[in-house]
Amino acid sequence: MVSIVSVETLLRWHRELIRAKWTQTGRRPGRPRTPRDVCALVVRLARENAGWGYTRLFGAIRNLELPIGRTTIRRILKENGIEPAPERETSWRQFLKAQAAAMAAMDFFTTEVWTWRGLSTIYTLFAIDLKTREVQILGSTPNPDGAFMAQIARNVTGVEDGWLRKKKLLLADNDTKFTAHFRAILAATGLQSVKLPNAAPNSNAFAERFVRSVKSECLDRLILFGEDSLRRALREYAAHYNSERNHQGIGNVLIAPRAGDLGGRGRVVVRRRLGGLLNFYRRKAG
Repeated sequence: MVSIVSVETLLRWHRELIRAKWTQTGRRPGRPRTPRDVCALVVRLARENAGWGYTRLFGAIRNLELPIGRTTIRRILKENGIEPAPERETSWRQFLKAQAAAMAAMDFFTTEVWTWRGLSTIYTLFAIDLKTREVQILGSTPNPDGAFMAQIARNVTGVEDGWLRKKKLLLADNDTKFTAHFRAILAATGLQSVKLPNAAPNSNAFAERFVRSVKSECLDRLILFGEDSLRRALREYAAHYNSERNHQGIGNVLIAPRAGDLGGRGRVVVRRRLGGLLNFYRRKAG
């Protein structure tokens, strides 16, 4: 008789049948593994709440009616390298959120401007409110020396109209342009200047994000002749940024819309800035 399969095939089938017989198809011994989404939730709660211990986490998760015990929470945190509450560090993001109402950030950016001497580098100093994201252009100069910085410090902390008069903390990097005299003037009014570590852009992320925005949306699209043209462009961009531009960081809304700019039933009209480089669309009042 001629076999329709080879010996090796028969042996393979035999081995597979034996393996199938002894392979357990039921539940493995012990408790079932915690679902991945529950593990992810435990990790999230621990990272968002640095002071919560195992018992506090257990209570919060029980509020959500999830079947998980305190011991399981401890195991999940250990597997993900998260320390117990007393040793768990507060993240920089959490610190900024908690202190945002009392904090602002300050930084420089540079722009190349054509002058009668050729290309000239202009330094622009700005501040940003970490809670509202509102931006203030504080000044532009080719020489940000000590006298310039001292005058800026006096301007922003003025009792009546100083833009930072209600703030308590100012984030600024270790740039030598932020002189000791500049920081002393701020400190005398109760505004503490926090020196940020070198080569750590994430510690001043809001300011860094504004620099990317003003350059990509405005300055990189213009050829500027003279310092006055730069100042005009920055005034227009700041007005657009603060009242006409939606911001994802605050829920994709406007920071401070003007009266009549939202809602309405009239026809759609456009407000143009810098020759149409910056546009805002609203409904014209009927």
